[in-house]
This record gives sequence, C-alpha cells and structure tokens, in this order.
Amino acid sequence: MDWMFWISVAQGLASAVFMLTGAGLVLAGAIGVLRLPDFYTRMHAAGVTDTLGAELVIIGLIIQSGFTLVSVKLALLGLIVFLTSPTSTHAVANAAYRSGLKPLLRRWRSDETREDAQ
Repeated sequence: MDWMFWISVAQGLASAVFMLTGAGLVLAGAIGVLRLPDFYTRMHAAGVTDTLGAELVIIGLIIQSGFTLVSVKLALLGLIVFLTSPTSTHAVANAAYRSGLKPLLRRWRSDETREDAQ
C-alpha cells in the first residue's frame, strides 16, 4: 500500500480521537449540570468541560481539514472560544453572587445517606 494511505488513516484516527474525547467531555459537563446541587457547582461543571471539550473538537477538525485556510479559521475560532468561555462563565457567576445568590454550604450527599442508614 501507498504511504499516503497510511498518513490519511493516521490523520483520520487522530481526528476521531480528539473529536470523540471532546464530545465525551461535553457530555460529562451536561451530566454535571443535571446532577450537581447548586448554581455555582453547575457553572463550574459547564464552564470547564465545555471549554476543553470545544477545544478538543476544534483540534480534531483542524487535523481533519489539513493545512488549509479552513484550519486557520478553526484555529481563530478556538482562540475566541478559549478566551470568551471562561470569561463569560466568570461574569455570570459573579453576577449571580452580587445579586445575592448564596452557594450551598452543606454536605448534600452525606446527609441523605445518614438518613437512609437510620
């Protein structure tokens, strides 16, 4: 077989690994938003996993597109996401805190398990 075939296979495999890992992180963040107890922990789950997940998907798309103008546009998109996603998450959490939303300060899982054990 031709060596270009193996380069194409490696490129497709690396692209798939990055995109599937990014999609898995975004899914984990979505589950965290559904399962966590208060606003601040939900914002943390969404902010961290969505930023990294989006970056990994974009890296996978850059690998898939090769060395083209599309990859430059994707790199700029990745830079914008990298800068704006944590900033917007911080701004929303700060606005919630300033408006008076207090974080949950109790042990939310251990209280339930103690009541079930008695």
